[in-house]
Amino acid sequence: MNLSRRALLQSLLATAAVPPAWAQQQTGAPAPNPFRFEDVVRRARELAAAPYESIPVQLPEPLSRLSFDDYRDIRFRPDRAHLASGGGPFRMHLFHLGFLYQRPVTVNVLRDGVPTPIPYQRELFDYGRNKIERPLPVNLGFAGFRLHYPLNDPKVFDELIAFVGASYFRFLGAGQKYGLSARGLALNVEGGAAEEFPNFREFWIEMPKPESERATIYALLDSPSVAGAYRFEIYPSKETTLDITATLFPRQTLANVGIAPLTSMYFEGENDQHRTDDFRPELHDSDGLLIQSGAGEWIWRPLRNPPQKTISSFHDNNPRGFGLMQRDRVFENYQDLEAYYHQRPGYWVEPIGQWGEGRVELVEIPTPDETHDNIVVSWEPSRPYEAGQEVTLSYRLRAMSAMGAMHSGGGVVNTFHTPPRASGSNQPSDPTHRRFIIDFAGGNLPYYFGDPGQVQLIPSTSAGTITNTFLMPNDHTTGFRAAIDVKLEPGQSTDLRAFLKAGNRTLTETWTYPWSVE
Repeated sequence: MNLSRRALLQSLLATAAVPPAWAQQQTGAPAPNPFRFEDVVRRARELAAAPYESIPVQLPEPLSRLSFDDYRDIRFRPDRAHLASGGGPFRMHLFHLGFLYQRPVTVNVLRDGVPTPIPYQRELFDYGRNKIERPLPVNLGFAGFRLHYPLNDPKVFDELIAFVGASYFRFLGAGQKYGLSARGLALNVEGGAAEEFPNFREFWIEMPKPESERATIYALLDSPSVAGAYRFEIYPSKETTLDITATLFPRQTLANVGIAPLTSMYFEGENDQHRTDDFRPELHDSDGLLIQSGAGEWIWRPLRNPPQKTISSFHDNNPRGFGLMQRDRVFENYQDLEAYYHQRPGYWVEPIGQWGEGRVELVEIPTPDETHDNIVVSWEPSRPYEAGQEVTLSYRLRAMSAMGAMHSGGGVVNTFHTPPRASGSNQPSDPTHRRFIIDFAGGNLPYYFGDPGQVQLIPSTSAGTITNTFLMPNDHTTGFRAAIDVKLEPGQSTDLRAFLKAGNRTLTETWTYPWSVE
């Protein structure tokens, strides 16, 4: 995986596979039985039993030579939206092929259990300045699709969820702006073998009933290493929720597989300032990884833009949840009237059922600017999925805004680090000595303002020495500020941890942070 993850994501919009032969041969005759998720599972099983086929596709002229600006000038016509005839609250728009979007996916609508592929029609799109003189084939296909729903205004169909490019998808809750992405599956993210990007090659969208507040999507996934069937139950709301079931059929042993992967961008924040020539103080889609372990511990790991690729593992058994969050919601900390970083959602994964032993894996990649996705997190099982094995997993995925409702304890609102100089000193700093400052706020912390001496800071380090600590109330955050001075020897690395308690009562989540000395 290289630095240009965001650019790579866009280029991978072209990699969805060609419509399968059986889909092209559909006659439109009513099926003897209603099409169900089990049919997608059966087709994934059959797909995995055959060798993977990557069929090159050459788009007809002039689609194969569209520039970026040419492609942006092609827009779906809202008055041609699909799903409207069912009387439900959802509308579907399609993404055109062209530019980086070279390989088509098949998109079907399920009406009373009967799948009908949507044929390409020129009338579905406004081509702007582009001149399409020759007719394009009806089996051209599409790059992907998106669903719209009156998320913020009963009279306006806002974009709710979009599937386009490999197995990537993004979705929104009310008042949110697009930021991070989710994926169906991640393979070989950590390195070693080249990262593999499975594709959603075909979709089935159920026609919603007039009273329905849920959309159902099925998807067929394919790649050289695995085939799979996915079901998405989408519940739009203030915090839109997806219930996802995936059944995987490995073609070969999956030794490095990421379940429920999330991809985001972190360039600069208060804990990782690169001092770029930019008026905006912070630039990130997500600012931290939040985990609820199987034992119930809440862990907060601030994100970083490290000097080299870094992998952090959080080993666990049957995790209760994890996600990439945008905890900082203050506009003044971003000052961006275009990107609206303060309105980017966090995505929270809640496993359904027992996921067993494994680890939450966080991959951080250095990035020179905000245009590259450089953060990936997923669950990696401790045992590889073997070729011929059938694996079914379910989880819930939520688009989060307010972080306060995640747990009842105090949370981390700021992380800073600096050399531990004496006040007013101009002596050169010691690179082996560092002070980490953590602001905890929320939960029951204000209760202890009357007697702050009851609150204890519990720090630990996996290497080196903690030379000093202090803890004081912080009226500005309605919480407590903690500081930990740590000394390492050159070449050492450590993982720091800290939380607050009073007596035997844990008051906050656990803050954790890596540090190394070259």
